[in-house]
This record gives sequence, structure tokens and C-alpha cells, in this order.
Amino acid sequence: MKRRTSTTDRVPSRARGRRTGAADREPLGVRQGSRRASAFLARRSLATHRRAWAAVIVATGAAAALIGAFAFVVGSLLVAAPPVQRYAGADAVVVADQKVSHTAKPWGGEPRTATAYLPERARLDRSVLAAVAGADGVARAVADDSVPLSTGDGRTAVGRSWPSAVLTRYELAEGRAPGDAAEVVLDAALAAGGHAPGDRIVLRAGGAARTYTVSGIARTGHGGDAPPAVFFTEPRLTALAGHPGRIDAIVVVAEPGVPADALRAAVGAVLPERSGVPGSDRGVRVLTGAERGEAEHVDALGGRGDRLALLGSIGGTLLMVALLVIASTLSQAIHQRSGELALLRAVGASPRQLRSAIGREAGRVAAAAALLGGVGAVPLGLAMRSLLTTGPLPLPVPWWLPPAAALTGGLLVALSARPVAMLAARSITRLRPAAALGAATADEPSGPGRFRTVAGVVLAFAGISSAGVATTQSGQAAGVAASGAAMSLVIAVALLGPRISRIALGVLGRPLRRAGGAPGFLAERAASAHTRRLAAAFTPIVLVVAFVCVQLASGPTMERAAGQQASAALRADLVATGGGAGLPAGAARTVREVPGVRAATGVLRSTVVLADREAGEPVLTRLPVLGVEARGLSGTLDPGVTAGDLDRLTGRDAVAVGADRAKSLDVGPGDRVALRLGDGTRVEPRVVAVYEHQLGVGEFLFPREALAGHVSAARDQVVLIRTGNGADPAAAVREALAPYGGGVAVRAATGDDVAIAPPLSDGDNAMIVIGVGVIGGFALLAVVSTLALITIGRRGEFRLLRMVGTGRRQLRRMLVLETGLVTFAGLVIGTAVAAVPLTAFAVSLAGTAPYLPPAHYGVIAGAVALAAAAGTLVPGASAGGRSVLARSAR
Repeated sequence: MKRRTSTTDRVPSRARGRRTGAADREPLGVRQGSRRASAFLARRSLATHRRAWAAVIVATGAAAALIGAFAFVVGSLLVAAPPVQRYAGADAVVVADQKVSHTAKPWGGEPRTATAYLPERARLDRSVLAAVAGADGVARAVADDSVPLSTGDGRTAVGRSWPSAVLTRYELAEGRAPGDAAEVVLDAALAAGGHAPGDRIVLRAGGAARTYTVSGIARTGHGGDAPPAVFFTEPRLTALAGHPGRIDAIVVVAEPGVPADALRAAVGAVLPERSGVPGSDRGVRVLTGAERGEAEHVDALGGRGDRLALLGSIGGTLLMVALLVIASTLSQAIHQRSGELALLRAVGASPRQLRSAIGREAGRVAAAAALLGGVGAVPLGLAMRSLLTTGPLPLPVPWWLPPAAALTGGLLVALSARPVAMLAARSITRLRPAAALGAATADEPSGPGRFRTVAGVVLAFAGISSAGVATTQSGQAAGVAASGAAMSLVIAVALLGPRISRIALGVLGRPLRRAGGAPGFLAERAASAHTRRLAAAFTPIVLVVAFVCVQLASGPTMERAAGQQASAALRADLVATGGGAGLPAGAARTVREVPGVRAATGVLRSTVVLADREAGEPVLTRLPVLGVEARGLSGTLDPGVTAGDLDRLTGRDAVAVGADRAKSLDVGPGDRVALRLGDGTRVEPRVVAVYEHQLGVGEFLFPREALAGHVSAARDQVVLIRTGNGADPAAAVREALAPYGGGVAVRAATGDDVAIAPPLSDGDNAMIVIGVGVIGGFALLAVVSTLALITIGRRGEFRLLRMVGTGRRQLRRMLVLETGLVTFAGLVIGTAVAAVPLTAFAVSLAGTAPYLPPAHYGVIAGAVALAAAAGTLVPGASAGGRSVLARSAR
């Protein structure tokens, strides 16, 4: 019969491809049938593998919830602002700008600017007050200063001038305003101890305690957590503040009917360009509305920036962990069905149908996980927010934040699940039907494949290189390089897992067979036959151990090294503290006159800002520093001078520098170093000494007088005291300090009294809980889900073992031995992965080996073992129990 030639037969194949779009494009009816077939396959597969997909949904849903919770907290922090408390009665507040900037040109790029908030209050020249008072629309301009003080019974308060009482809407409830320097008005909360007008009260503010007469009691309708106030006359308050000619802020009360924008413009027009303080280049700002809170809490926004940076670092790690968990669980779920997919391909299912079916399955799973994660993101975000809501910065929850956070986590899961699942099935869907028939019954490939091997080797090399780079860096750059090294090595382990599992079996296989008998033999043979499955089992354990060890060990490593250096530097045997208000400079001079005291040194804590570059980028680093008196310093503190002389640490033009910082800045004795003090004042002091215990006492040591005029309150946190041989003048020291009021304590000195690192705050503890607890808990959940998914996929294997005579006890013991093998291998590999970046971090920043308290590591190992047992033994018990035996008998 003669073959009929169609029109398309006469068109060359390349032209037909151009007309149809692709050579294998199907007609519309065929495509619709293909879609129906794909939908049918997806529905049947979801029903058949519902247990496996449930494990995937739990893991990916938890990832979506965590990402959404982090988005919730970050969004709340971004819109957070310091509350308006003290300046509630003001229409505007004039302050010096609390931000500094540093511009530099990175390598091969355009100039960039880094900014940082100042930790100490930047002040204004008092001459600015007259200019503000004469501006249009200003009814009243009040200079505002504050002084920390304590009462005779040790309670803390804030000293202010009586004219500024109107700012917080204080009104006299009893008595009258203070008339001279010997009279005060008490806050009603402070007077609740039994004080009334005419009574006497002992207050310490800037010197020895002094007795004042209570002239009145004031109350305010404003609540809040602010400390109680004591109001002095303005001249007396100015004298107590200790910075004549300068003021903290200018508070403006507008004339009736003047809007905030008009007031801001009028005041801004009369202000000078700079604050007017010598040595300071701070600009002047006019704050209205919600911005007024920035004038009350000068470092609140700086703390917010620090928290955002830490959350960003933790969030970046979380994102990588989440993507790794999503990819791992989905790939394992698809890989366990490779025989089924190959059989479908062998009986005629097209690659498009298989890809579409897998994509539909993954899409439905992603939708369920996104819904689960969206529901969990909001309460988890609220819990994280409650941990971070400490200090003066409340975290708001605008109406749009919960849905936006839930949508963020859900979208990530929805967008990543489908391509990951289709990529995992790519090796099966690309097979020809004849080859797929052989693949359906073939053994598991023994190697990870060429691409995975190359990628794993490259990432391992990158991780080790990043760890090497960390040893040459300092500060934030070292931490970033170490974190990058840990993440690269974890992903490398995931890619090279089958090869690593064979190495682990080579080491542990023989002991497992000898110690386990028949169950040990079965466990070793099952692991040897399925190295990919073994690798997928211990990869999440490696992730947990590496991440948690890095997070938990970095802090103790630095604290231990700092504590050792601080203890080595300490020469004092007693320390005097002054409670919340601290001690004035005169306290150290008083202690020196006590019989039996050889030396006494006041320690003033502050912060400097260093402009530098890291990896070519401009950075502004805030560094805590100590201000000390050179007189008798060698008797109380020895930072380990390697060059120069600490006796020259006097005046306002001297500084001592830690050895590592001096090396990075390329300075030595006689050179100058450019810094900004805590209030933003630019200084270039001359280096008089270089010392080695910089982790203990800080990277810079200043003369006390160089810092005293540039801190919010010039109070010594401690006075270090060195006594004579055999002398015990503690009682005499207490008696000498009695005029400084209640709250003064004398005790034995420890390294913590001079250690530059402050004790962990509530915010620091919250970051530890979030970084370790939340993400570590998620990683443990990933361990349970992954191992449960693997165990569920072995039901056929367990049935076969039961059919050939394996007892239930033998099967359970085999699972116990496999769990022990996976747990031990994961712990060892995870510890090794963590040791690489931790060693680099510890060597670069502390010069010591990394340190993790044994109890902490024991908790990690125990949590991993419990998670592995829950993921393997619980689902394995039902798989190897009576139900399997009954089905086998039937």
C-alpha cells in the first residue's frame, strides 16, 4: 500500500521544530491527557506515600515557621523606636547628633560610608540655649541635664533641675520648689519611704554624701520604668553634672497653635551647624513626635543595630540550614521511590508526565508545609520577640507584620520545594524506557556522582580556606569567615556523604559485626549496601553538632581567654564598688589614705569608636575601654607591657594599646592613633605603651581624665585596692568610704572586676537562646524527620527480613546498632567540622585552643542520641513488629 504523505512529512525536521516550538511538543489533546495522567499519578502517590510525605511536611513546615518567625522579629526591630517618657511634655528636643560616619573606597569600587551610633551622650554648648529660646514659635526652652545619684539607704535615682520637671508633667503635691542648693524636691515614689516636706535626706551625687532638706514632693501622671527623680535648683544641678558650659539637651515648649513641622523648621533655622563643643564635629538635630525618645535613650538605636546585625547573621545561617533540610528531605523522599519512578518510565510514562507528577506532589506538600509554617510562625515570632523585649526599646507589632512574616516563610518553602523535587528525580526521568526497566531493579549507586563529588571537594576546600582566612583577620571579619567555613564544610559533608559513609563503615564496620552478633552483621551489611541512605541519615546530625558546637563554644572560648588574661593582669586584692551610681574620682584618693593600703586605682569604663577597614570595606567598630590613673597603677593592674612605659599614661594626650591592635594599626610607642571617644570627639593620642593582655583589660587603656569629660556619667565602676603584706584594711576602707553613702561595698578582687567584657545581659542571653535553642531545636527536628523518613522507606526490607526468619528482637537490636552507628558517625564528623572554624576563630581572636564545657557537649550528644532514637526506633518498632509478621504469614 502506498504511504500517504502529509504536509508535515515534506517539511524538514528542523523547520517542523521551529513551527511547533520543539520537536517533542505534543498536540493540545495529548497535553491535556498528559496533565490528567500526571494529576492522577500525583494523587495516587500522595495517598500511597502519605507517611513519608508527612515527615517531609513536618520538616519543611518547621523551616517555614522558623523563617517566618525571624522575619517577624526583624520586622518588629526595624520599626522599633525608643519610647517617649521623660520628654512627654515637650514639643521638641534639641540634641547633638549621636551618629558618626566613616567613608572609604573599597578595593576596586566606589566610596562607601559606614555609620555607627555613639554609646555616650554627645552634648551641646550652653550658648545654643539662647538661640533656641529666641526662635519663632518657642514659648520656653529649658536646659536638661541629669546626674546619677544614690540615697543613704542605697537606692538609686536621677538628679534633675526643677525647671525641667514640667517636661515629664511633674506637679507639686506637697511643699514648694527648692529655693537654694541645700533643698530638693523628691519624686513621690522615692518619698514613699517616709519622707515629707521638712525632712532631711542623705544623697550622694558626684562626691561625698550630703544631707539635703526636702522642700516638696512631686507626682506625675506618666508611668514607665524610669528611675525616680530628685529635683535640685538649676545652679546646683549644673555643678553636680560636672560639665560646665555644656548641656545634655534643650527641651522646647511651643506657643499654642504652632504645629510640629513649623516648630522644627523655626528652631532649625537658628541652630549652628555644629554642637559648639570643642573637639566635636557633631551636628545638631531637632526631634519632634516619636523621635523625642532618641534623646532619652541615646544608645537604644545603636543596640537595635547590633541586634539586627546578630539576627541577620543567625538568620543567614538559618536560611542555609533550612534550604539544606528542605533539599535533603525532599531528595530522600524522591530517592526512596526511584524504583517506582523507573518502573513507570519503563511502562510508558513520559518524562514530562513524571516531572509534572513529581512537581504536583511537591507543590501540594509545599502548600501544606507553608500553611503549617504560617500558622506556627506568628506564635514562635511572638515568643522570640518576648525574649528580645528588654531594656528601653519596646518591639511593636504592627497589623501587617504577622501576615507578612507568615507569607515570607511559606513562600520560601513553596518556591523551593518544586524545583528541588524535580531536580532529585532528574536522573530517573531522563532515562529511556529500556534503561529504566533495568534501573527499576538495579542496586543503589555506590558513589555520589561526578558533579556531587567535584562540588563537595570544592566546598571542602573553600571551608578550609575560609578557616585559614579567619586566622589572619580580627573582629567581625574573623567571625564571618569562621561561620562561612562551618557552613561550607557542612554542605561538603552532605555532598560527599556516600564516600564519607564508606570510610566510616571501614572504621566501624568490623567492631559492629563482632560486638553485635547476627544483628550487628545485618546492620553492617544494610549500611554497606546503602551508603547513600547512611549518608542521608548522619548528615542532619552533622549539621546539628557543627552548628551548636560553633555557637556554644565561641562565647566560652573568648570568656575563658579574657578571664585568664584579666586574672593575670590583676594585682589588687580588694575592690570597692558603689552600687548603681558608681564612685566619684575622689573615692580612690580617699582609699589611698587608709592605713595598710599600698595602692588604689579607680576604673572608669567607656567605649571608643575606631574607623578601620575589613576586607577592604569601611567599618566603624565600637570597643570597650578602661580609664585608669597612672599613680599606683603597677600595684593594682599589670596588663603585661611589652614596649613603652605605663607611668606616662597621664594627661589627655596618651593611650596604651594592646599588642594585636597595635600590630593591625601598625603603631608603637611614640606614634599617634586616630579614635573617636564615646561622645564622638575626635582625638589622636600618642601611644605610650603596648601590652599583651588586651582580651582581659581591653584594646586601649586611657588616663581617667581623658575619658571623664566624654562619658554620660563620670563615675568609677570599681576602685582596685592593693593592701600591704599581712594587712587587712577592709573594715578601714569601708569606714573611709562611708561618707559616699549607702550601697558602697568592699570585697575580695577577682578578674571579673577588670575584665573588659561585661557580663551577659538579658539581650545577650536571648540571642543565645534564639541562636542555639531555636535553630538547634529545628535541626534536631530535622534529624527526627529525616531518620523517620528513611525508616518508613525500609518497610519492604523489614518485611523481607521477617519472612526469612529474623526475629523481632534481632530486628530491633539491628535498628539500635544502626542508630548507634549513625549517631556516633554524626557526632565524630560534626565535631571535626566544628573544630576547623572554631580553631581558626580561637587562634585569630584569643590565641588559644577552642573551649566548650564538657557538660554542654554532653547535652548535645544526649539530645542527638534521643533524636536519632526517636527517628529510627519509634517508626521501626511498628515496621518490625507483629503487623509485619502477620502480613508475611498471610
